[in-house]
Amino acid sequence: MHPHRIRIDHYDYPLPENRIAQFPLEQRDRSKLLICKDGEINDDLFSNLPAYLPENSLLIFNETRVIHARLIFQKASGSHIEIFCLEPLAPFRDHQQAFQQQQWAEWKCLAGNSKRWKTGDLILSFRHNNQNIRLKVSRMSMTADGTSTVLFSWDPPEMTFAEMLDHAGKIPLPPYIHRQPISQDEITYQTIYARQQGSVAAPTAGLHFSPEVFAEIRKKNIDLLECVLHVGAGTFRPVTSTTLAGHEMHAEKVFISLDNLKKLRDSNGKTLILVGTTTTRIMESLYWQGVKLIKKLTEGPEMDIRQWDPYEMNDSERISKEEALERVIIECEKHQAQGVVGQTSLMIAPGYTFRYPDILITNFHQPRSTLILMIAAYIGVEWRQAYQYALDHDFRFLSYGDSCLFFKSK
Repeated sequence: MHPHRIRIDHYDYPLPENRIAQFPLEQRDRSKLLICKDGEINDDLFSNLPAYLPENSLLIFNETRVIHARLIFQKASGSHIEIFCLEPLAPFRDHQQAFQQQQWAEWKCLAGNSKRWKTGDLILSFRHNNQNIRLKVSRMSMTADGTSTVLFSWDPPEMTFAEMLDHAGKIPLPPYIHRQPISQDEITYQTIYARQQGSVAAPTAGLHFSPEVFAEIRKKNIDLLECVLHVGAGTFRPVTSTTLAGHEMHAEKVFISLDNLKKLRDSNGKTLILVGTTTTRIMESLYWQGVKLIKKLTEGPEMDIRQWDPYEMNDSERISKEEALERVIIECEKHQAQGVVGQTSLMIAPGYTFRYPDILITNFHQPRSTLILMIAAYIGVEWRQAYQYALDHDFRFLSYGDSCLFFKSK
């Protein structure tokens, strides 16, 4: 079924402001865990998660790391301008290369209080480790979607963009957390396995994992597999159109190494446990990349999955996920690529057929969001009973809130 005609008001629910967690718990794994399996709903603590996971499974998670994307400048007039970094443009579009860039860089950004920044450069000067640091920002252009192309230049020039941003910027908490970041957010708003810099929001399903939980998972002979999807600011954008036809999905950068593609192939038959909606989007996009390669709609290891791709390739049901994955691996080897790299704006909505997740670990999501649509696609109409159960049993919601364990609907 094509989701064009799905009405977003069918995926609304009442979320009182006081149920949105403004701070994390002191211990990551002490959050509540809602369990939805075979039509039954129960709850436990996240620390007991391993008890619900089958032995000899494969746990797949997103190792992206949140960057200090918020930069606050003060003009001579006293006005504050916020520059919110979204993604690199030049000289490198690849995040790893972009963060090692020295002296200058161009990024796609959002500019807060933009009307007060009509001309001129913005300057931010500060000291770090007994060193004077000067950051200059120039707006090169603006686009119809409200974003700007921004040129950053800094001194000392040997400093990398990652170092500059780390010292000058602030960690970007979601807009529904109504407070300024504190020092503890530097730790609590990152997963313990965050490695690859590039996200402007945390893959929050992973925030609950602790070393102790991972230790128990390993005791059950559950293998681990890493992938990367850099979460964009669009993840917080609600669907404002009446139907999904009017909603444009944001594109997010992805990477899966060739070694991990082969590890995934070799795990054939294992239960696949996906941590979060971001990991789910990566894995499902991987399937569609393989389909497009098989159908000769693309070539090479670079991924570019559009939001409606799955719904416009009707005969793809004859292609198994194993066939699709093998074609991706072959293409990577043919081009001597380190893995699949690119972007996805895949829309997963009710009617979608999942290829990868047998079990999904996730948080509670905003009303009228594309993430709610993904949950509804995964467990069906039970999503509403699950969310009502959470509301009735004092669960905490959204990024710093509690967690869910969803088993695939039969």
